[in-house]
Amino acid sequence: MPFDPAFSTSYLVAFIMGLFSSMHCIGMCGSIIGTLTLSLSPNIRKNKKLLLLFVFNYNFGRITSYTIAGALAGIIRALLTMPMGETHGYRALQLLSAAIMASAGLYIAGWFPRFAYIEKAGLHFWKTIEPYGRKLIPVKNRSQAYLFGMVWGWLPCGLVYAALTLAATAGDVTKSALTMLAFGLGTLPAVMGVGIMTHVLTRLSRMQRFKQAIGLFMIILALLAALPWLNPMAFTTQHIAIH
Repeated sequence: MPFDPAFSTSYLVAFIMGLFSSMHCIGMCGSIIGTLTLSLSPNIRKNKKLLLLFVFNYNFGRITSYTIAGALAGIIRALLTMPMGETHGYRALQLLSAAIMASAGLYIAGWFPRFAYIEKAGLHFWKTIEPYGRKLIPVKNRSQAYLFGMVWGWLPCGLVYAALTLAATAGDVTKSALTMLAFGLGTLPAVMGVGIMTHVLTRLSRMQRFKQAIGLFMIILALLAALPWLNPMAFTTQHIAIH
């Protein structure tokens, strides 16, 4: 049966990856949202609708940075695969993406804590832009909230880097950017839910079995990325058109 080797990088997979990986990061992202919320004026904090708009702008800025990073991953992918040829280069990146996704799954499950060291890759850049975010605090308007969110989006995170390797195999710069947009949208429910369902989300994020289930799910995604012909849903466009 024909399969689409790019299926593993579909927007749906990226969205699901963001949805589940964000539950693991809820402690870190939740504390950031909490700090930002407390830095707002009492008038904004008391107005729930206005507060929600500020929180949304924080996250909209963060997802914008993810999308930009996805586009950069697409450009880097094109440069790296050029010497190897399109077919061999794509396959090499596909296997690299699968390896990093599997490592992320093991990390979420608590079986590979050393995966956290990958976050050092973006530490230098973070130290460069973090002071700009600090200058925006206290946030006084939604534009500042959006800009702070853009800075926040570059916070070193191994799971974001795993998503970027997925985006790099999307096919072109636009698809890479859209893949990271889908990943960012997947993280939105959990992060936006902080403050609304804080107790439930925090409890879930601390349950070892829940984290292990998410980790295993990530490993399954990694296997489908490495061996896309195992996926029964991966059809080529040509195959669909014939039928």
